[in-house]
Amino acid sequence: MIDTVSVGRGSTVDSAEVERFARIAGEWWDARGKFAPLHRLNPTRIGFIRDRAAAHWQRDPLAAEPLRDLSLLDIGCGGGLLSEPMARPGAAVTGIDAAGRNIAVAALHAEGQGLSIDYRQNTAETLARAGAQYDIVLALEIVEHVADVDLFLKSIGRLAKPGGLVFLSTLNRTAKAWALAIAGGEYILRWLPRGTHDWKKFLKPSEVVAGLRAGGIETQEIAGVVYSPLSRQWSLNARDLDVNYMLFGTKG
Repeated sequence: MIDTVSVGRGSTVDSAEVERFARIAGEWWDARGKFAPLHRLNPTRIGFIRDRAAAHWQRDPLAAEPLRDLSLLDIGCGGGLLSEPMARPGAAVTGIDAAGRNIAVAALHAEGQGLSIDYRQNTAETLARAGAQYDIVLALEIVEHVADVDLFLKSIGRLAKPGGLVFLSTLNRTAKAWALAIAGGEYILRWLPRGTHDWKKFLKPSEVVAGLRAGGIETQEIAGVVYSPLSRQWSLNARDLDVNYMLFGTKG
């Protein structure tokens, strides 16, 4: 399903950011391409979401379908790198993105995998205004790319059902994050195209927590996501929030 995306006042859409990712939409599923860092990061992200959601609903995270009968919204779904792994454990997944090219790539790939995912070209605030709500709301690696952070975080809260969960990940606004994520990741290692991130749009954990609280979400856990150049793998570290971090919260 393709919905209309409005841009302008009262919108989280940053047209330049949307176009930047739309230009490379065809590379989402190339594990060695421009989105390789997300492919490497995915196992850590998936485990964090699955384990916390299973514990919240008192389910076995290692069961075949620990998310069965739960509705899940993936905001800024891109090509579906998270939507598909969330659908396989049984969640009823809706993926939204402001870029139509991303939605087209995601829908085509899901069809090829035999997965039923409701992909829409839409925004968080539009769905929130329509009264849509979900058991689980994901906003991973997206808040640093939106035009109106306050509106985005409030919309996330409105989209979660009472008793539901919100998961968010982003980059901390620290000198270390600039050095590793931008100077290192974009200019030296060239993991991402230059200009992918704007350090001024990175958010401190306290800012995210406050923004989510304004939308009725109480943060329950914050964990750093740390990359090891030796193992070339990501892992969680509750003591290191200097660069990447993930959190989850509950809707009262």
